[in-house]
Amino acid sequence: MKIKQILFFIIILITFCSCKNESNLTKSENIKSVSSFFPKEKAKILIVGTFHFDYPNLDANKIIDKDKIDVLKEPKQSELTELVEYIKQFKPTKIAIEAFDNWDATKKLMEYKKGKYHNKRDERYQLGFRIATEFKLDTIYSVDAKAFDKDLIKMDSVYFENYFKGYDFKSNDPFDKMTENWLDYENKIISKVSLLDYFKHMNSKESHQYDFGSYLIGDCKLDEYRGADILSIWWYNRNLRIFRNIQRMTNNTNDRILVIFGNGHAAILRQLIESSPEYEFIEFNSLENN
Repeated sequence: MKIKQILFFIIILITFCSCKNESNLTKSENIKSVSSFFPKEKAKILIVGTFHFDYPNLDANKIIDKDKIDVLKEPKQSELTELVEYIKQFKPTKIAIEAFDNWDATKKLMEYKKGKYHNKRDERYQLGFRIATEFKLDTIYSVDAKAFDKDLIKMDSVYFENYFKGYDFKSNDPFDKMTENWLDYENKIISKVSLLDYFKHMNSKESHQYDFGSYLIGDCKLDEYRGADILSIWWYNRNLRIFRNIQRMTNNTNDRILVIFGNGHAAILRQLIESSPEYEFIEFNSLENN
């Protein structure tokens, strides 16, 4: 009997320990989401990537005259109003534009409100100033920045000008030709669709990804690391500085910041804003829901 009793108690003990271990496994702590460590309320940013309405043709991809549109003439003038009304759904409390401090944006805004500059095709006037006026904003923030390469050239012009040789958007990379075909199509399609439809297209996540990707081919592959170095201290650095300027104009989580910039910048700014714990990135195509 004693042996049977001992065996019985051993079985009971094993069963108890097994159940306890299973209980410990099922009571394992849930892993917190990363976002739970940061504020739910964040300043909202809407990036409106745009082409330059007045066609200064300062970018590598040039636009020929027959592909240009005039936002001051019909039907584009009415389409521009439709675009403005769409953007206004964001209800911005602050507006940032692609300009340097010496452009005197706020002074120009005051002059715009008195009737000046309305015949300027520049998107800073036709979008930024127009929307700022309709929302009774008295400040326009200039958040453009020069890249770090300009500082380096001042330190040693001979070395860095030589280092940048060959970075001219004229490589033999087959992906460059694909990108050229895409951008030529983009230039031609603007006149054939409404401005709102085109802005929805160019501000889509896919468009921004490929736009940023266009800098990761071609000259980015110069030598072992030279192309990558140039890209980092020139283009990526410039956009990081622009992002820093946006941070400097942010006061609190109630800010709703409308950023109007060339779409090449919008691609990187999207990445920075989406990754920042300070901001909520608002998709351009989702404005009806915000």
